[in-house]
Amino acid sequence: MLSQVERQSNDDKVLYSQNSSDDAGVYQISDDLAMVQTVDYFTPVVDDAYTFGQIAAANALSDVYAMGADVKTALNIVGFSVKKYGSDVLARILQGAEDQVHQAGGSIVGGHSIDDDEPKFGLSVTGFVHPDNLWTNIGAQLGDALVLTKPIGIGIATTAIKKDLASPKIVEEAIKWMTQLNKETAEQLRNYKPNAVTDVTGFGLLGHAYELAKGSQQSLTIYNEQVPVMDGISPLVEQGAVPGGTKANLNWLKDVVSFEENVNEESQLILADAITSGGLLISMNTDEAVHYVNRVNQLNGYKAHIIGEVVEVEGQESHINVK
Repeated sequence: MLSQVERQSNDDKVLYSQNSSDDAGVYQISDDLAMVQTVDYFTPVVDDAYTFGQIAAANALSDVYAMGADVKTALNIVGFSVKKYGSDVLARILQGAEDQVHQAGGSIVGGHSIDDDEPKFGLSVTGFVHPDNLWTNIGAQLGDALVLTKPIGIGIATTAIKKDLASPKIVEEAIKWMTQLNKETAEQLRNYKPNAVTDVTGFGLLGHAYELAKGSQQSLTIYNEQVPVMDGISPLVEQGAVPGGTKANLNWLKDVVSFEENVNEESQLILADAITSGGLLISMNTDEAVHYVNRVNQLNGYKAHIIGEVVEVEGQESHINVK
């Protein structure tokens, strides 16, 4: 996919930077090696310190996987008050992250901390990839199938957790998906030829899908009934457990997303839900997509689905139609 790269810097070794809407920055080291870099951190989304460390790490690592790279090293980014919360809590956060990075095949090699009464944690992650095997969120082709590898609704679930509205089952499922690395789905994808790849996080499914559509100069059709959603999410929407980021996403997309009459406001919010550590969104040949989904779902604990297709742009602008 390197032929699609537009230089983003005066340094011709910078393939992707903050000037693009992709998942990470990319710097070409040699003809055979490119370095992928990303950073992400946030406040706790669950009460358990170890689990928070796992989730924060999985979320940061995901950007490297979305670019087709292998995780190599990571640096901790910590805002924490030892005086207020105790060193044991911080140690558990760091251990959760370290275990995830180790599972990813990488190493934590340092980091930086500041004293902060509001805990914050995340990682700066570096990965490596051959430049010819780099995935980007542009390049979707007309007729491609859209594949999503994790269910959505996680942002609503974590808001419900904070409001004490989530059942133990919902808490368990949300943690399962947030701590699940995109490592295996990315590794399986290397057996195919994806045209565009991104991961679903803060902009929600619709937001990241629109970035993919716009960058590829295509439009998308998404079939609402085919999109995997966590169990028990709809009642939480009815109870008001909707993140501010989810509402902002839906408002941001109002001019570029159209909804059929059968897609109610509740479903619209879920489709725009601001997610932590979501799955990969992939545009790929339809036959390959069917094979890939079947292969991924044979792995333990995965739930990939074909959720839509790439269609022609009508008029001047890329758009998404949700049916």
